[in-house]
Amino acid sequence: MKVGIDKINFFTPNMYISMYDLANARNEDPNKYLIGIGQKNQSVIPVTQDAVTMAANAAYPIICDCKNDIDLIIFGTESGVDNSKSAAIYLQNLLKLNSNARAFEIKQACYGATAGIQMAKDYVKAHPNSKALVVGSDVARYGLNTPGEVTQGGGAVAMIISANPSILAFNGDSSFHSEDIMDFWRPLNKTEALVDGHYSNNIYVDFFQKTWQNYKKINNVGVNSFKAFVFHLPYVKMGIKGLRSILDETSIESQVNLKKGFDASKIYSEQVGNLYTGSLYLSLLSLVNNSKGLKSGDKIGLFSYGSGAQGEFFAMSLQPNFKKFNSNTELTNMLEKRHKISISRYETIFQQWTNSIVNDIELDVSNDLSRFVLSGVKNNQRIYLERG
Repeated sequence: MKVGIDKINFFTPNMYISMYDLANARNEDPNKYLIGIGQKNQSVIPVTQDAVTMAANAAYPIICDCKNDIDLIIFGTESGVDNSKSAAIYLQNLLKLNSNARAFEIKQACYGATAGIQMAKDYVKAHPNSKALVVGSDVARYGLNTPGEVTQGGGAVAMIISANPSILAFNGDSSFHSEDIMDFWRPLNKTEALVDGHYSNNIYVDFFQKTWQNYKKINNVGVNSFKAFVFHLPYVKMGIKGLRSILDETSIESQVNLKKGFDASKIYSEQVGNLYTGSLYLSLLSLVNNSKGLKSGDKIGLFSYGSGAQGEFFAMSLQPNFKKFNSNTELTNMLEKRHKISISRYETIFQQWTNSIVNDIELDVSNDLSRFVLSGVKNNQRIYLERG
């Protein structure tokens, strides 16, 4: 029985800043951001959005015909809204999903959504008539005027995991590796992450190599078994480093094709920035929507990385009808309809978002046209609204 991704969707709020503008505001050469980091624009998360609302906005369009079949809800995030109550419970309520369900949150930096889909895979194998909703939703925050500022962003990717999937099926066994490493972390008293950027870059490539080499042994395959590779992209150049580390294992012609695949997989990330837990799956969605050379049966390699650290390499195969579910037009329209804002306005919003976490507040939602919004915090309880 095949199990995999039956549906997938992405959401990011309707504001962004230009990396060119940010570079100028920080007295940096724009090419440091545009070429050196590989980013063009960065989503800005308004105070009326958080991990829960973004997850709901991403999931809503793909659950309409399967709500009664979803009995597992897994929420991968490192931007949780409560130290105890799961974001999945909020999501279950907002989407009016079946209450006879397991609903919980997973945290391991950017790896949470991958842990979620692997758990969902095993669950669906044991319960073929069930479906699982898995989301990765985050707000990437490093702080204003910090080295990590250029790798901020935010959004959510939602996936339905089911038997006989329409888009992608799991293929073969995974390879995984974990170590206690301080390359990125966020203490409980902080709303911004702490990161050792150079060290984290090296660990990322090291974990990719460890999981890739082990995957080859487990499954008796090589680079030529794959049509494309997709990576967790905290920023675009990070994935390029991973891909380059295996290119010498294949022919020049294959290298050219793999680079073309990577170019297709980075299109959305260039415009949005870092999604943390959703980043790998935004790359996957971008590849499937934008690559011209994919066909049914093609195998795609996926590398998931969560700082601290956990890595996993696994594969999925495209299903016969995957092209029917191409959502590039809708997602491109969503990105193009966003409003570019000034760096000064972005800085104000960034600081407001922190206040909404720690203080009771009533929020003006009139400028947020999303279906699901955060309207305030009262008595330390977050107040969510759905608008038709």
